[in-house]
Amino acid sequence: MGRSVVPGRPASPQRGVALIMVLLAMALVVLLASGMTQQQSLRVFKAGHYLAQQQGKNVALGAEAFASQILVKDFEQDKEDNQMVDSLDEFWAANAAVLPLDDNGVAEVQIDGLGGRINLNDLVSADGEVDPMTRERINRLLIALGITGLSVDALVDWIDPNDQTVTAYGAEDGQYLMADPGYRAGNQPFVSVTELRLIEGMTEEIYAALSPHLAALPVNGLGINVNTATAPVLMSLHPELTEAQAASILEKREEEPFVNLQDFLALPEFAGLGLKSAGLTLQTRFFEVASRITYDNRVVNLVSTVFRNPEGEVSTVRRDTGQKNRITKEPYTISEG
Repeated sequence: MGRSVVPGRPASPQRGVALIMVLLAMALVVLLASGMTQQQSLRVFKAGHYLAQQQGKNVALGAEAFASQILVKDFEQDKEDNQMVDSLDEFWAANAAVLPLDDNGVAEVQIDGLGGRINLNDLVSADGEVDPMTRERINRLLIALGITGLSVDALVDWIDPNDQTVTAYGAEDGQYLMADPGYRAGNQPFVSVTELRLIEGMTEEIYAALSPHLAALPVNGLGINVNTATAPVLMSLHPELTEAQAASILEKREEEPFVNLQDFLALPEFAGLGLKSAGLTLQTRFFEVASRITYDNRVVNLVSTVFRNPEGEVSTVRRDTGQKNRITKEPYTISEG
């Protein structure tokens, strides 16, 4: 005979346990499904973000290529005019180009010439010898900017291959290893101007004042382009050149760029100073191309250092995606037509 169940009697304990097991299993399935859904959503978001970043980088590389073409056309125009001169009134230097994108985004491109700056790597030659002209120019640049907490000797020690300070004002591993965390002197040419932040005596205030007038170029001896040099860089050319005289030179240059160094050296501001043409030029070989791509609520920044050789060919030397707020010139919108 089968077992009868008496009405009103409590259910079997086995049934209660089974019910609890079923409920726990269902809860576990729900938790697993919820977790899988969240992970899937996260993966989808990451994939979308990665694709968007890659698309932004590709557009930035296109902006770099666009800037390179501008520099090539500038070279061809100079060659046609028989005036191989780079100055601030040329199209590449005057404005930041704005290129609308199809998906309601925008690409901003700015070209900055590096020829008017003092090349840090001119300080020390390949055989470790200090270049006195560059050393004096950087020292006078510090004076022109009112910088007293930094010595040019610390810059020399950062580049030269030895571990001995050039003077008591220099800095080598001994000073840098005491930092927290400690590090060593570069003992090689500067790769980027941002390395200045590591130099003994450097502060953010000094860096902000100094960096616009310096460059870290991989080629030595190109000279300073007097058509694009800033007033402090012009003052670095001779110890007796005053701020007022440098401002006067900038005004004359704005009216008409110099087409030969003889006209520059013949300026009345240089009368009696005996300034020579050594280390001076009218051309720029290295440029920085700053690109900012804005679309789909995302911003991609790219700063490319490019080199234009004597034949007018442009090649990329390095790229940096860590610099922001580099677009500073007046915008010039370029239509698709």
